[in-house]
Amino acid sequence: MNTDQLMTLAVNKNGFIFDPENGISYTVNETGLFILQQMQKGQQEQEIIASLCEEYEVLPDQVRSDLEHYCAMLKSLNLVED
Repeated sequence: MNTDQLMTLAVNKNGFIFDPENGISYTVNETGLFILQQMQKGQQEQEIIASLCEEYEVLPDQVRSDLEHYCAMLKSLNLVED
């Protein structure tokens, strides 16, 4: 997954995200912010799943589909590419 576009986003600690390339802003919850930060660090899907499991004390199967849905949303917003 190409996450280059994520690197251009301005993100604050409250989950407010601004895309300076198109002037659009977004908001995410705590978990969405955590995932976005992991993606910006260059972590791959399995690493993000492991990080989520450690941070939130959940099982991999519990977060896998949520992460896939989140990535699909980012794709639909043209913030990541396959």
